[in-house]
Amino acid sequence: MSITGAMLAGISGLRANSSALGAISTNIANVNTVGYKASAASFQTFLSASRSGGAYSPGGVASTVRQQVDQSAPLQQSGSGLDLGINGQGFFVTTLKPDGLTDADARLFTRAGSFTIDDQGYLKNASGLYLQGWMADPNTKEITTNPSDLAKMSTIKVNNVGGTSASTTGVGLNANIDARADTSVQAPDRLVGTAYTAMDAYADDVAAGVLTPGGLRPDATIPFSIYDSQGGKQGFSLNLVKSSDAAEPNTWYAEVRAADGVPVDTNPVVTGVVVFNEDGTIDMTATTPGLTSITPDWSAASGLANQTVSLGLNQTPGGLTQKKSPTDIQSVTNDGTPFGSLSSVGVDDEGYVIASYSNGVSEKIAQVALATFPNPNALEQVSGTAWRVSTDSGAFNLKPPGTGGSGKLSAFTLEASTVDLSAEFTNLITTQRAYSASSKIITTADQMLEELLTIKR
Repeated sequence: MSITGAMLAGISGLRANSSALGAISTNIANVNTVGYKASAASFQTFLSASRSGGAYSPGGVASTVRQQVDQSAPLQQSGSGLDLGINGQGFFVTTLKPDGLTDADARLFTRAGSFTIDDQGYLKNASGLYLQGWMADPNTKEITTNPSDLAKMSTIKVNNVGGTSASTTGVGLNANIDARADTSVQAPDRLVGTAYTAMDAYADDVAAGVLTPGGLRPDATIPFSIYDSQGGKQGFSLNLVKSSDAAEPNTWYAEVRAADGVPVDTNPVVTGVVVFNEDGTIDMTATTPGLTSITPDWSAASGLANQTVSLGLNQTPGGLTQKKSPTDIQSVTNDGTPFGSLSSVGVDDEGYVIASYSNGVSEKIAQVALATFPNPNALEQVSGTAWRVSTDSGAFNLKPPGTGGSGKLSAFTLEASTVDLSAEFTNLITTQRAYSASSKIITTADQMLEELLTIKR
């Protein structure tokens, strides 16, 4: 009967528009939710299965609500370096618990990147989901990514990163030594004859105003320091005495000596000669090779690791020169660092989690992973602005940010909700009118049935 069918069509309209109203209401409620994807109701008609004899049998309408997961929203500035927005495709991989993960534990995917460090040092977002990634090897500091195995990832943890230091591998010298040094054997800072070539220990007895017997004051001293394997600062000096032999006018006897208190078993560390060309530049072919690369003989009790340090006698610009001008040390630098404690943690656009220390050193401790899907709109929605894999979404692909079609990360930003508030209010009015019209169908059909029932009166 067409009147009854009309009532059923009206009921289907009420149901469909109620579903649409629910989607609109959820969108409006989440207009400020980070990473939220707006839902939209799509309507489709359905026809009655029975139509015969020219009689019309009303059908109806049905609605399906789906989130538009592949739709991205603008990134908005925030005040935290751990707030992460994805500029492009991909989802953060997260879990409901930080450790003890197995293959049976759910992996959830989200674009809500408002991460903070919890009381155990793990990164988790405002929904309590823990961020997954590839951790650096604690020994080699290398990060190995795996594009297909979730089990190779772990929750990113930052409080297990201790302090760090870097031992010195090179010292840069920029100095000139005076070519006019007094080479007379009667000079007060020299031994008789040429015995000073042994470069024995020297000392100056300031109180008595005389040199220690058997000692020698150098014509030039260039102090420098290096950082050992434990971040300690150790003092050394390059001491030079000009040869008094007229046959070697540009030759200086040299030693590298450790300062008092430096734990070395052999001191001086190395001895030799430094030879200059006629233009005052250093002649590296005639200079003792050991003076350009020193290896302090640390005492066993110090517990220090062996290290080799290059001295930049011929570095450019700078290096060691011999000119007829006063001895002048322009600069002395080294590439080591003292011990430094962790001061901050940040993330770059390639997803590397970078620890910064108080000594200026930075190191990569992990890399954030992003997951992409063939059909992200088919992901199954769960609470916390997150989704899980479904049959229709296709298998995930894990990628470092900025590779293989995945987006880059942007720190100090968050992805806004995709809700367009003006459009939602418009849809709200349209849906309300459609709902009222569907209810009017039922009222009208009821009045027609009432007329039918009273036709015999």
